[in-house]
Amino acid sequence: MEALTSTYLLATGLVFAVATVFSMMGLGGGMLYVPLFKWLELPLKTVAIPLGLLLNGVTSASALVRYAREGLVDYRGGLPAAAGAVVMAPLGAWCMGFVPRDTLLILFAAFTALAGLYSLKASADRRAPPPVRRFWIGLGLGGFNGFIGGLLGVGGGFLIAPMLLALGFPTKRAVATTSFIVTFASISGFVAHAAAGRLDPTLTVLTLVAAIAGAQLGAWFMAKRAKPGWVKRFYAVLLLSVAAKLIVDILRE
Repeated sequence: MEALTSTYLLATGLVFAVATVFSMMGLGGGMLYVPLFKWLELPLKTVAIPLGLLLNGVTSASALVRYAREGLVDYRGGLPAAAGAVVMAPLGAWCMGFVPRDTLLILFAAFTALAGLYSLKASADRRAPPPVRRFWIGLGLGGFNGFIGGLLGVGGGFLIAPMLLALGFPTKRAVATTSFIVTFASISGFVAHAAAGRLDPTLTVLTLVAAIAGAQLGAWFMAKRAKPGWVKRFYAVLLLSVAAKLIVDILRE
């Protein structure tokens, strides 16, 4: 019982920290929630991934409320990507049952590293493509991100944010709009995973409260204090660090 309580408290504190940092990037934190729950020795496919998706959606939704108040969310620009992600996330979740655990972790590390490298060169200063082309690009890449997010137990935001920057979104607006897209992608993925999940009620409630509190803190800091150039660099370093840690863990195992 004591060991279980320690796990709950540790998970709650870590979720708060992750939600605070990742909400500053417009992300839900799924790319860290899943490895953290795995580190706490929770089952990957039945607990870590479903709970990670739920927390991912709650974190991004909580941050979205703050960004919406600041007028930073581009609903029209983010809607095609959100629609594509919502449609494809359940398909990715369904495919997860056919992919071995180690393969999932390798894919997770690879896509996280690619997103980190791409975000270093993605520029919000480039000219945005015409509206029609922007729509189809957003729809296609949103669908791809939703599929990957559902497959790996994340909301796909780690790929969406660099995509929006490449489409010409200003940095803060890209972050805020990412939270809009990730919210719907995560909820769609979680619903698909929920039937196979076995979530502990106490752990779920504690981590949900921590995720909401952390997301509000991180979104406030991003909207009021953060500088765009710093956000992009921090985002890239964060993604590359997560990918490196996952690769080290895979090699050790």
